[in-house]
Amino acid sequence: MSVSHFTLVHVLMSLAGIGSGLTVLFGLINQKQLDGWTSIFIATSMLACISGFAFPFERLLRSHILGLLSLLSLIIAIFARYVFGLAGPGRWVYIVAAIWALYFNCFAAVMQLFAKIPALKIIAPTQTEPSFLIAQLIVFVVLATLTVLAIKRFRTHTARSM
Repeated sequence: MSVSHFTLVHVLMSLAGIGSGLTVLFGLINQKQLDGWTSIFIATSMLACISGFAFPFERLLRSHILGLLSLLSLIIAIFARYVFGLAGPGRWVYIVAAIWALYFNCFAAVMQLFAKIPALKIIAPTQTEPSFLIAQLIVFVVLATLTVLAIKRFRTHTARSM
């Protein structure tokens, strides 16, 4: 497979992870487990992370660290949900870990947007400029707020699977 085709598959997995992750998040907020969407989110997010390490590289980059953190979050979410169940602390551990994984996916997407879109690259060429930091802060605040809302609203005894 050529690098361009591999990149396309990686990007599609990343976008599928973000889309399904947002679906899972809004399901949790609406007291629904959404088992199928959760499986898609975990699988596509893991594939995106793992495929990111298959690109040629000479040194450890921010994207590699982000991928490792995302994989760690996904592993914690898997254990909290499927091994320990969603009862007691497993419920909020799952929510926090899953949404952290989603956050890392979104963080990487914002990094790529600022790296690939010329207008954004001009205003933040090193990705240390205020515009980049503000964009990342907005993503963080939105997902942190939605995580708190999901923790407050999602209860396993009232949750319905779809």
